[in-house]
Amino acid sequence: MIDTHELRDRRNMNSWDNCREVPVIQDERKPRKLIGFLQILVCTFVGVMAFALAFFSKSSLLLLIRISSTASKTVSAKPYALLFLACCTVAPSVLTLIKSIWKITFKDSKTPLGRTILWVISIETLVALGTVILTIVAMPHFDIITNVMILNSVGILSAVLQLVVNSAAKDRKQKRFIAISLVAVILILAGFVLFILFYSLEATKTKNKSTELSIYIGLAVSGAVLVSLNWWENYSSLLKTNFLENITQDMKRCRNILCIISSTVRIAVTAIVVGAYVKLVGLQWSSVLSVSEMTKKVVLSLFAIQILSSALCHWFVVVACKMHAVRRGFVIPMWLASPGVLLAFLLSFGIPFHEFAVENPNGNYTFSIYCQNFSSIRGSDVTAFRFLASDVTHSLCAQSAFLNGDTTGWGLLGSSVLSWWTGLMLCTIYIWFHPYQRIERTQDLFVRRLYEGAFIDQSMLLNARFKIPLQKKPKRDKETVTVYLCATMWHETYDEMMKMIISMFRLDRFRPRRNAYKDVRFESHIFFDDAFHGVEGSKDRLVNEYAETLVEVIKEVYLIFSNEDPSIFREPTRLSDQKVIPTPYGSRLKYTLPHGNVLNVHFKDKDLIRHKKRWSQIMYLYYLLGWKLSRKYYLKFEEGEEKRTLEENLEKEKKNTYILALDGDTDFQPSAVMLLVDRLRLYPEVGAACGRIHPTGTGPMVWYQKFEYAVGHWLQKSAEHVFGCVLCSPGCFSLFRGAALMDDNVMKRYTTKATEASHYQGWRVEYNAASDAYTNAPQEFKEFYNQRRRWGPSTMANTLDLLATGSITAQRNKSISRLYILYQILGMASSILGPATVCLMIAGSFTFVFDIHPNVGLVLAILPPAIYLMLCFKVKADTQITIAAVMSIFYAFLMSATILSIVGEMVAEKTFMTPSGMFFIGIVAMYIITATLHPQEFPLVIYGVVYVLSIPSGYLLLAIYSMVNMNNVSWGTRETASQATPIQKVEKNLTKRSCRCCGWNFEFHINKEEEVKVALTPTEASSTTEPSSQVALGPTGDTSTAKPLEPAPPSREDDSDQDDREEEDSQPSWMLQLKEKSAELPLVNSTLDNDEEQFWKDLQEKYLKPLDKDKKKEDKIKEDLKDLRNKATFVYFIINGLWLVATFFLQEIGKPVSIIIPKLATNGSEIPGEYIYIDPVGLMFLLGFAALLCVQFVAMVWHRIQTLIHYIAYTGTEAKAIKKEIKKSMEEINEEKNFL
Repeated sequence: MIDTHELRDRRNMNSWDNCREVPVIQDERKPRKLIGFLQILVCTFVGVMAFALAFFSKSSLLLLIRISSTASKTVSAKPYALLFLACCTVAPSVLTLIKSIWKITFKDSKTPLGRTILWVISIETLVALGTVILTIVAMPHFDIITNVMILNSVGILSAVLQLVVNSAAKDRKQKRFIAISLVAVILILAGFVLFILFYSLEATKTKNKSTELSIYIGLAVSGAVLVSLNWWENYSSLLKTNFLENITQDMKRCRNILCIISSTVRIAVTAIVVGAYVKLVGLQWSSVLSVSEMTKKVVLSLFAIQILSSALCHWFVVVACKMHAVRRGFVIPMWLASPGVLLAFLLSFGIPFHEFAVENPNGNYTFSIYCQNFSSIRGSDVTAFRFLASDVTHSLCAQSAFLNGDTTGWGLLGSSVLSWWTGLMLCTIYIWFHPYQRIERTQDLFVRRLYEGAFIDQSMLLNARFKIPLQKKPKRDKETVTVYLCATMWHETYDEMMKMIISMFRLDRFRPRRNAYKDVRFESHIFFDDAFHGVEGSKDRLVNEYAETLVEVIKEVYLIFSNEDPSIFREPTRLSDQKVIPTPYGSRLKYTLPHGNVLNVHFKDKDLIRHKKRWSQIMYLYYLLGWKLSRKYYLKFEEGEEKRTLEENLEKEKKNTYILALDGDTDFQPSAVMLLVDRLRLYPEVGAACGRIHPTGTGPMVWYQKFEYAVGHWLQKSAEHVFGCVLCSPGCFSLFRGAALMDDNVMKRYTTKATEASHYQGWRVEYNAASDAYTNAPQEFKEFYNQRRRWGPSTMANTLDLLATGSITAQRNKSISRLYILYQILGMASSILGPATVCLMIAGSFTFVFDIHPNVGLVLAILPPAIYLMLCFKVKADTQITIAAVMSIFYAFLMSATILSIVGEMVAEKTFMTPSGMFFIGIVAMYIITATLHPQEFPLVIYGVVYVLSIPSGYLLLAIYSMVNMNNVSWGTRETASQATPIQKVEKNLTKRSCRCCGWNFEFHINKEEEVKVALTPTEASSTTEPSSQVALGPTGDTSTAKPLEPAPPSREDDSDQDDREEEDSQPSWMLQLKEKSAELPLVNSTLDNDEEQFWKDLQEKYLKPLDKDKKKEDKIKEDLKDLRNKATFVYFIINGLWLVATFFLQEIGKPVSIIIPKLATNGSEIPGEYIYIDPVGLMFLLGFAALLCVQFVAMVWHRIQTLIHYIAYTGTEAKAIKKEIKKSMEEINEEKNFL
């Protein structure tokens, strides 16, 4: 600890030396005010769209009902209108049927019990019967005002069941819900009574139709009651009846099959009842075959509007709930839909009435007179809208209460309308107080899978899951998850280390350990490879300059985050002691960060444990998931706790333990981590989630990679996420679920020496585009080619392995369907044929620019890559890269000519409607639109020019280099020289990537040598002359006699200076070295407990013991790899060769085998007598590639929408949580400072 004298001296110095030099710490790269505005804008837009779509859905449905009435003059063929009205009611059932069949086809489904099937058939039959009776049989005989509001009466059973459930609640606060439910029931029943009274009065005034009208009144009431059965499942689990609970559980288990049954029943019942009704009322179905154009136009337009608006309204409501905009995006729009439609219909009548009244200012112009003088609109020039407005007027004028100005009738109708609407509001008021979590699953938001076509607003409100917030207070806080940040380091630079450490400290400040946050707990680990080196003339060990740099970086960042107030009047901060611990694998530094989270730095000695990244990953997997997670439950079992309970708790903790894999140069924000955590918490089947990786650096190579990364994430990763599962999760920033890593054939198989694929275990990998991480990219041509030499063949091998086991994988992993396998086949075909495609593109430019025969141009285009291929088998790798660099420059000029040739061809042909022209324009337009949908990354379009010019280098030369050198499987080319000289060559790490592809794991190191000075401090220099008797305290320099570090003496308080000197003399040199580098951040000695020390020894012995070199075995592996290389390159290039040969002969044969396409002008008209000849192979490939891009583009648009929803939900809920807890956190921090 720092004593009082030191604090006083520091305070005196700070009074005059208070200027600071601090690194740039950028807390958030997104403007908060803009985010807040975006959140308000998006949520408001969603609410407005939900209201507008509900308005159009209801209006179009009610107009269809009106024109199917016998009183309507708009449509004469009534069966035609009834047919499409029935289609509107069953459209959601058709959609549900299709969706369920799709899920059964590609995913597992279970068969329901017999009683469940009978129950579902019975309920669905009654609901379908009620829907048809209400909307098709009864409502056409009522006025438009009644029809608008009678739909609200379908909430009667929901209100009754709410009353029953609320009455059973024992909580006193539940009384207000009892009262609300009781009032809702009374109001809806009162609406029925007033409705019956009003039309009973109407029936007495029309004696010739009184019996008929009474029948329709009874049918309307019974139909509404039957429809209200639709949402019984919302309350079944709360009624505490075994029968309903069992039925409900079986329905959840067999949802897909039951949806097929219910949809089929709905469609069949509707068809039977409508068919019978048309016959009963004396209409003929044959009339649907001879309808006028006006009838088709009106009916089909209303039908299309109703179908589309209903489906979109349902989607926008779901989006509003997921974005936490329940009130403004869901409840209020749905509540206002019916009054809005009613107001629109009244205005369509009231405005013309007002105009007639203005035209007769001197007369006593009443509503009755207006109706008497009103005549139907006729004439061929009258629009369909005028016909429909006329029907609305006739509907109102048909009621005697309106004609005679009967205030009693007006009062009864208005009261019934108001009662129904208010009753629906009260029985759905619970949604207003719903404790929705962000990004809820749709099945957790709503009971039924889709909406009801005839009751869009009512069905959305009544379908929202009913929860009693006061019956039993739910646990609002989710289960706490533990996130271990695991970074691997080796020879990172100061700047790279600074990025990583600042990111970890930012996360510590974002989620302090010492406050009320209970959702996520963070713990950081850094595994530092090859941290020790020997000293000439001694067996003692020291940490290298990279380890020293890391300690200094941590100290610097710690001081900055501990003293964020730059004022000279601040109180000096007393920094707590940190721990330095000798371990069997080297040493460990344990830091307690300013806000309570823990950072562990594990320095590895390669003489004691296997080095390199893969073995570091095995270290933290077994330490965090095996030792820290599983072992504590095993100890509890030995103590006698119940096995079943322990197994359940262990499984739960495995699912709630995440590992965030990081590279040593990754820079990220806390929000990026939380967005990935959201994914894993929401979807239990997700085993990993990755974010958007942004390469950093400068120069043309980085520019190329920025656009390449952008296009790959924009299109490829989005398409994989939408259509199936992301295949490759980048090791520099990915979150993994502990249960997925501990599954069979994953973690255990990873400990084997050879890199091989693990089985597909059924876990899903997700991609979140809003989770941004930044990492260094190769800036030199050589580094880039070496990196892609490792990435290219491995990625291809992963995909081929997936395709080879496609059927098995589709059975085990529900996220990977057969259609997704087909998509991957198309993608793999385009990747394999990349070199041939580039050659054909360049051949086309030769043909146009030099006016030569296409086959001559093709031969000229093939010669350079063919020569380069032969050279790659003969010369060294460095020479291959040099040749590729020179050729890349020439190919860049050729690409410029190729682009100009495409433009020139369009000019020469006087049309852009050529295959190459349309493809080129389509690609450019697609990239620009895609970039526009990623506004923060739109400037990357500029780098697209470099990307296009580098296509031959990236897809032709690089493919040749990668395939020829695939037998080189080294994990990095950085090897340090002897430790004897003060100035030595070490390698600067420009980029490290680890790519996990459905169980594959590959690691890549790209290096550059630079001169680094190694200057020993006086302490280090003195340590080199320490007697050999002290060697046991530190790692030994002799590989053959390497021993674990002995525990250093534990820290003691109030020791005398003499004791301190004696303890210092007994400490190993590397420990004194670390303490000196830490300086202001004190390091005190500590030890591992005996059990953990034994764990590390056992782990080293079983999996991580340094490997002995076996020259014969290495030579055998090299020969095998070379043989594999020869086979793979033969297959790869023979496929490209066959493609080129086929194109050659097709071009040689010419017109007889070509596909003839009429030439089109720029306005789309056909140019007579002129044609374009295209070889069929080239056209099929062009169409296939274009189809692949179109599929990716559609997936990208959908993924952008989902990302926006998630991000808006995250920013809203996270901001509220922070505001709620910030005051309490600050108070606790202030109390702690005062205590210190």
